[in-house]
Amino acid sequence: MARIAGIDLPPAKRVEIALTYIFGIGRPKAQSILDRAKVDYGTKTRDLTEDEVSRIRRIINGEEIVEGDLRKNISLDIKRLMDISCYRGIRHRKGLPVHGQRTHTNARTRKGKRRAIAGKKK
Repeated sequence: MARIAGIDLPPAKRVEIALTYIFGIGRPKAQSILDRAKVDYGTKTRDLTEDEVSRIRRIINGEEIVEGDLRKNISLDIKRLMDISCYRGIRHRKGLPVHGQRTHTNARTRKGKRRAIAGKKK
């Protein structure tokens, strides 16, 4: 079982896919990591040698920002936007969509469950 960046990678999956279980690594970044580590994309995680795992781990720990550090950076960026009270920060604070989506209908994910308004007529 390969453990990288505090995440147990699934042993039955290809390494290219297994690396995407780490927060902050998608398919393109996983492929570039494997290229730099000189590991074949199609290799199953359980078939990796200790040397290959250590090369992948060294690249991820040394050059990439993943998991806890990335989550912390994202939350600090959002907090900064809220502190300077820019438009995006205000939208975050109010719990509304940030990227210009319509809110007259839609936007239920950000706004939450519908609340009934008593006595509202159409």
